[in-house]
Amino acid sequence: MNKRALIVALVVGALGALLLALYLRRFEQEASGGERVRVLMAVAAIEPGSAIDDESVAVREIPIAYVEDRAVKAVEKSKIVGLRVGTKVEANQTLMWSDLAIATDERRDLSALIQPGSRAVSVRAESGDKSFAMIRPGDYVDVIANMPSGEADKYTSIVLLQRVLTLAVGLETAPENLTDKKEEFRNREMVLTLSVSLQEAQLLALAVEKGRLLFALRGPEDQLVAEGIPNMPSSALGDKTIIERVQATRKAGAPIKLEAPQP
Repeated sequence: MNKRALIVALVVGALGALLLALYLRRFEQEASGGERVRVLMAVAAIEPGSAIDDESVAVREIPIAYVEDRAVKAVEKSKIVGLRVGTKVEANQTLMWSDLAIATDERRDLSALIQPGSRAVSVRAESGDKSFAMIRPGDYVDVIANMPSGEADKYTSIVLLQRVLTLAVGLETAPENLTDKKEEFRNREMVLTLSVSLQEAQLLALAVEKGRLLFALRGPEDQLVAEGIPNMPSSALGDKTIIERVQATRKAGAPIKLEAPQP
């Protein structure tokens, strides 16, 4: 009887130790940014126009929380070997899809820039819309939709999507092919192509059909995705309290809490 109880105790103890080890491993992973993702980095500086070969890139493991959507994964190495870079890539810098270009006189194949699980969706600017002016391929934007509220001349502003990758502006997929010359910008086809999920594409399709979109350019290192941002009714423009609370968020850094939309 004692021998049997001892065996059961040993089995239970071993199982408990195994579960504890698994828990500690998972906790360590989450604390360090999650599971590791294998991405490509430049072994040495790669100058603009240089072709990528097997020796110019190596594999680096990065926690998934710190991997950008634009990063080239190790499993995608065969897709980028032989391609040229459009901008300088420093040594030990993670290689991004937005760094690549086929040639200065050719456009990159847009489909090659779309990450698994994402879709490329093009949105045409309204006449006179200048929100595309400073956006370049590889930039991240927030998408804001102004939607009719059901009453005449009444709208609701909605933060539709945040931190969306720009794949192309007009027909250009390489940022070095765009210039800031006003005449060229005026003649450029005003279309922005974004990398989104399938359901995000559905939201964009509805917003384009029913309202107007504005694109807010983000800083390249800003990975923050704000939560709990309330919709903004057009009546907020005449509400001094709401305007003051919005202005206060520039210091607080958190979205305001709005009351129910006023009629």
